[in-house]
Amino acid sequence: MQYSREVEEMVCVKKGPNHGPAPIPEEGKWVQSKEIKDISGLTHGIGWCAPQQGACKLTLNVKDGVIREALVETIGCSGMTHSAAMAAEILPGKTVLEALNTDLVCDAINTAMRELFLQIVYGRTQSAFSEGGLVIGAGLEDLGKGLRSQIGTMYATEAKGVRYLEMAEGYVTRLALDKDNEVIGYEFVKLGVMMEMIAKGVSADEALKKCTGSYGRFNEGVTFINPRKQ
Repeated sequence: MQYSREVEEMVCVKKGPNHGPAPIPEEGKWVQSKEIKDISGLTHGIGWCAPQQGACKLTLNVKDGVIREALVETIGCSGMTHSAAMAAEILPGKTVLEALNTDLVCDAINTAMRELFLQIVYGRTQSAFSEGGLVIGAGLEDLGKGLRSQIGTMYATEAKGVRYLEMAEGYVTRLALDKDNEVIGYEFVKLGVMMEMIAKGVSADEALKKCTGSYGRFNEGVTFINPRKQ
């Protein structure tokens, strides 16, 4: 290590207190994190690309500094979905520091990794106070039955009003309007569950019927419209 002349000529002053880093909450413990291997936790982060055309929600489950589980969800950009496929292969097995300095293909995913890194190393994880943390596989719980991302897609114009296209319950097929043409409910199809049923041998027509439901005062509708066509 090289020192400047000014430093070499300085008088040596002994260091006093040296109590180390402040402990952070990690999986039910208080940890003085000094190295990457000291970091554990499950948490989520949101990222966006430079033109803000799309966004990514990244979920990582980190144990002893290494990413053991990754869930990559993207929206708004077709190319981003392919980036997510590559990032999902890249992330598991890397330390959080490696992942932070790895090209995750898409700006939105890289940004999500940055935001998530900050949460993890500061102990602001979802599992900070969960003893032992969360099992590998906990990330899938965000997806629910049929393992589909929770998506809300709505479209509206001043001239024609609102159209519900996708809700937490599923793919919206019809909107119910009252006598004043205001939305009072909607019909939906649980696509993930329907595809699981079809894969098990249930006919498509029967699966569609069993996976169709409604919300709100749908049955009281005066007019019913297809939000994608009408």
